[in-house]
This record gives sequence, C-alpha cells and structure tokens, in this order.
Amino acid sequence: MSEDVQDASVVFFTGTAGAGKTTLVRSFRDWLKAAGYDATVLNLDPGNESPALEPDVDIREWVRLPEVMEEYDLGPNGAQIAAADMIALKVFDVRQALEEFRTDFVLVDTPGQVELFAFRESSKALVDALGGERAAIAFLFDPALAKSASGFASLLMLSATVEFRFRRPTLNVLTKSDVLTPERKEEIVSWGETPEQLVAAVEAEAATPDVQLSSEIARAIETLAPLSTLLPVSSKSGDGLELLYRTVQRIFTGGEDAEVSQVTPDE
Repeated sequence: MSEDVQDASVVFFTGTAGAGKTTLVRSFRDWLKAAGYDATVLNLDPGNESPALEPDVDIREWVRLPEVMEEYDLGPNGAQIAAADMIALKVFDVRQALEEFRTDFVLVDTPGQVELFAFRESSKALVDALGGERAAIAFLFDPALAKSASGFASLLMLSATVEFRFRRPTLNVLTKSDVLTPERKEEIVSWGETPEQLVAAVEAEAATPDVQLSSEIARAIETLAPLSTLLPVSSKSGDGLELLYRTVQRIFTGGEDAEVSQVTPDE
C-alpha cells in the first residue's frame, strides 16, 4: 500500500507546548501501521529530547539545539529562533531522506513552541517543500487550556491564525481526552459545535460584571464556527484515532476507508 513520498499525505502536528504532539504522533503512527498503512515520522524539533518519538527522519541529524546554543552563545529561546531558520536551509536534505521511504503518511512533529512553527517564514517554506498540496495541519487543543471557555476560544483563534498563515486544511484535535470526565469532554466538544454556547460560557467567566466580551470578539468566534469542529483523541487509550484517520482521509481523498473499522489500537 506504500507510495512514493511525493504521493504521501503529510500531516504537520502543532499546538501549544505540552499539548502532546510527540505522544500523539507516535500513537497515530502505531495505529496506522496496525491498520495496514505505512507511516513515516519526521521530527522537526531540534530540541526534542523525548525518547518516545523514535523518528524515521530527524532534523537533529543536521541541526541540534545544544550545538546552536554553544556555537552562537544563545539562550534556549534565541537558539530556537536561529534553529528554525537553519532548518529551512536543510529542507532539501530532509526531503531527500524522506524519499528513501515508500510511505502512505508522513507525520511531522513540529517544534514545541507553536509560534516558532506558525510565525516564521521558514516554516511556510518547509510546509510547501515537504507537503505541497498534500499537506494538512493538525492543531492540538491541550485540555489544560481548553477546559475553560476563554482558553478554548483563545486556542480556536490561534488555530485559525495557523490555518490563515499556511493556507492548508486544518483540523482541531482535543488531546489527552482520557484525563477529562465524559461530561467535561462533551461540554468542550459542544463549544466547537455551537459557537453561541461558547460565547455565553466565555461571558459567564468574566471576573466582574463590568468585564464583558466585546461584540467584535463574539462575532469572530461565531465566524470561526465552520473551523471549530473538535476531534477528541487519547494517545493513551487509542480512543479517537480512527476518527482522526477518517478525517485526514476526507481531507486528502474525499472518502473514508472502511477496512480500518475493525482495527484495535495498541495500548
């Protein structure tokens, strides 16, 4: 079933620090392989030291954060910014490494700080060079932030900004859904489905009656309703990974593959 990398579906995983990008990439890769698909993992985070990822192609072969810090006498934040531009210069090396794989999906773990991915021109060049028209973005909603209405609205606007920057199909994913009670998870998902509920919930969180949600922000939230559908997933239990697969399939092929319906994710 594997194809040349230029025909593969490329999904860039991004979100705020701690949202669970690395863990989700690993779990989704394992799920896809269990379903009979080949999935290749690309790590684009030069500071990622997590032993959980085990990437097939690793930007740290060309750019490593500790080395950038030492060579240019930079702190962690400055080194991340410098490294983001260095990575763009290695894009052809990365693409050549990916072309050694015949794969159906390329799953890209982006830097932990979403701003390094979203707001650097070098990132747009990477998305174009590595994915082109076969690229999509999975924006991760951390439940630690999304469980409050104001946090959810902030993440929704950040996700819309990412989509606007890259002009690629973007899906919103609620990670770590296993840490939420069923009631809280249902409430968070409902905010994505019904913007009026989200606006009302944000207004109810106001510290004082004098602090009200501006009408402009309320209209912005309502305007973003078509983009706010949320997919709850759990890397730990595997819940939602099939739905994630089907959503990705609809983006790239306009259809779903019923063959995977009997697959049970590895724990």
